[in-house]
Amino acid sequence: MNVLLCSINTLLKGLYNISGVEVGQHFYWQIGGFQVHAQVLITSWVVIAILLGSAIIAVRNPQTIPTDSQNFFEYVLEFIRDVSKTQIGEEYGPWVSFIGTLFLFIFVSNWSGALLPWKIIQLPHGELAAPTNDINTTVALALLTSVAYFYAGLTKKGLGYFGKYIQPTPILLPINILEDFTKPLSLSFRLFGNILADELVVVVLVSLVPLVVPIPVMLLGLFTSGIQALIFATLAAAYIGESMEGHH
Repeated sequence: MNVLLCSINTLLKGLYNISGVEVGQHFYWQIGGFQVHAQVLITSWVVIAILLGSAIIAVRNPQTIPTDSQNFFEYVLEFIRDVSKTQIGEEYGPWVSFIGTLFLFIFVSNWSGALLPWKIIQLPHGELAAPTNDINTTVALALLTSVAYFYAGLTKKGLGYFGKYIQPTPILLPINILEDFTKPLSLSFRLFGNILADELVVVVLVSLVPLVVPIPVMLLGLFTSGIQALIFATLAAAYIGESMEGHH
């Protein structure tokens, strides 16, 4: 009996250690005079490898009568096309790859943070976690969206695109400019805040109650992680569509 209790305590202690979150600590690499967060690069490379591997499997041997795996990939593509078309309109075609890349990278990143046992791998400083758990990643994704937003508007309307800033009256010029700067900020903090909050809730529950209670919360976290990816991709598509239409 004592052996069984000791084994259970050891298991629970190990699970508790795995679920811990280290805040404010990072493992740094020096690349070309720049200091980067190595753990974010490592996990991002893993996510990219998963996506590339999935893409290779999807296009390796397409069938006229789709197999189960081909049906799944075609469903994902159709879903991304629907999101792009709904938000951007009839000119959605060139933007499907961009919106799809955002959605899939965020989705796989969030799920990798919840499903893969990153914390088993020990680093000199910090810990491995989902790439979207780092504010730098979410800011980079938001800035990419901002660049795409301006590129879409300038490509469609040329320099006349900037005329929207003085519509319907030049008095609103500062507010219209501020709105464009707050869009990437909003995207970044919305994604980062929700992912970090979900991890912190699980850590607090594991420390306060038996492990069986946080498990449903962790499953709910998988669902909300997918929703966050969808929200980010949908808003990015909406911003691009808005810039091409030329009105707010």
